[in-house]
Amino acid sequence: MSGREHGHDPALPHTAQAVASEPHATDELEVVPGFERENLQGWIPQLATEADVRAVIEKAFDYRGDVTITRKDKDGSQITGYLFDRRIGPTLANSVVRLMLASSNERPAIPYSEIAVIAFTGRDTAAGKSYEAWVKKYWEKRAKGEKNISIEPEALE
Repeated sequence: MSGREHGHDPALPHTAQAVASEPHATDELEVVPGFERENLQGWIPQLATEADVRAVIEKAFDYRGDVTITRKDKDGSQITGYLFDRRIGPTLANSVVRLMLASSNERPAIPYSEIAVIAFTGRDTAAGKSYEAWVKKYWEKRAKGEKNISIEPEALE
């Protein structure tokens, strides 16, 4: 396939193509809309089917807070941590999640088949931290006439 088929004009060098596009004012920023994050904090979903288990684990993997897993064992033991890894196998018994525990350096692996409940118990540290929110704060500060604007991240507890 030629470059022209991909939208490149071979008559212009690559750097000239970028300059040849419509000029932007220096005070304007291009902002691409982000996506809305689900607010999962506090959610305790039902895990009725294998599909439910797999779908909730995917949401837990994308969640930026701790989850509490209740196991199916006799005493219903619980483990709380950040779900940082999941290994998907053909069956629930062959699939595992791995957690980082706040209380130790352990990285326990729990088979999907042993999970009775997943509760989204920790604070979602990514909530409200989109690029759009940062740009909005930037323009608010700039409108007030502030100079040397820097937006510092919120402290994690």
